[in-house]
Amino acid sequence: MTEKQPYTVLAVDDNLLNLKLIEKSLTKEGYQIYSAQNGPDARAIANDKLPDLILLDIEMPGETGFDVIEKLKLNAETNSIPVIFLTGVSEVDAKLRGFELGAVDYITKPFHPLEVLARVRIHLKLSIATNSLITGQADKLRQITEAQESMLPQPQDYPDQRFGAYYRALEEAGGDFYDILTISEKITGYFLADFSGHDIKTSYLTASVKALLAQNCTPVYSPAESIKMINDVLVEILPEGKYLTACYIHINRTTRKLTLINAGHPPAVCLPVDKAPFLIKTDGDVLGMFKDVHLGIQRIDVNPGDKVFIYSDGLIESADDQVTWAGGADLLLPVIRKIKTEPYDQAPQALIDKLFDKKSVPEDDIVVLCVEV
Repeated sequence: MTEKQPYTVLAVDDNLLNLKLIEKSLTKEGYQIYSAQNGPDARAIANDKLPDLILLDIEMPGETGFDVIEKLKLNAETNSIPVIFLTGVSEVDAKLRGFELGAVDYITKPFHPLEVLARVRIHLKLSIATNSLITGQADKLRQITEAQESMLPQPQDYPDQRFGAYYRALEEAGGDFYDILTISEKITGYFLADFSGHDIKTSYLTASVKALLAQNCTPVYSPAESIKMINDVLVEILPEGKYLTACYIHINRTTRKLTLINAGHPPAVCLPVDKAPFLIKTDGDVLGMFKDVHLGIQRIDVNPGDKVFIYSDGLIESADDQVTWAGGADLLLPVIRKIKTEPYDQAPQALIDKLFDKKSVPEDDIVVLCVEV
């Protein structure tokens, strides 16, 4: 059997007598105690040892307890450690400031060792319960995330369909997804959609849309007929206020014809082998809202080696910079021109690297597909 590790408490006080009293009373009850007499040492120990709880004196020379907790809460490694203030101050304003900074309780000096023990126990119990709840919820959401991502086709599983993909969900239940449809040996469908909202229901709706795509994207139906039939079903099954934008490209590599169906989605980008990239612009209604849906349809000639990029609006929109996809799409063209020589399977990641550096963070889910004819 492995030896059970004791709970750890960091005691911070510039009064050595107080530290010894805390250490003696808690050590005999099975706790491991770390001690510090000033703020910088306390923060260093907290970052290194990650104690289960901190007892923190407010009135210390140099960094006060308020300064220390403020810096601890700004540190991702230490911001969740519960902090109990030790204070001789009885003013309400001081206590309120401590709670605003993230303290969970106060112990007033001079303190009794049994009171310290009782408060340490109760806040460790609360911390254990909270962490257990968070862990349980995270595990459940992680399973949902894994299930949703498992439904996304991977390029290595479709070597003949010549596509690369980038997928990033900002939340556990992402609203963006894509699918690859092998319609015949030389005909492939590439579908990319963005659900409204990012709740848990979205992850289940993804499976429904995938099933509809498999049933309706066949040689029997034209691309427009396939998406129209899918819309008619979605109108019936989607919850009120739920819809999705979508882009569907249907490539016939024998006839070298590309058909694009747009349903309220940002324009695709075509990158011919011997020409500059251009937007494939066509307007259409979103899916799942209107029975008599109007779909944007565009047909273009393509050649082997031509690439087509389809993506979700998170790639080009920015609420912070007030950029909508109507304007953001045009900004893609010079960036895609720079990655013209990238292989199709590496092009989505190369595009992300060009658009987002380490200082800029995407504000929404992102999916990018690059398809080579």
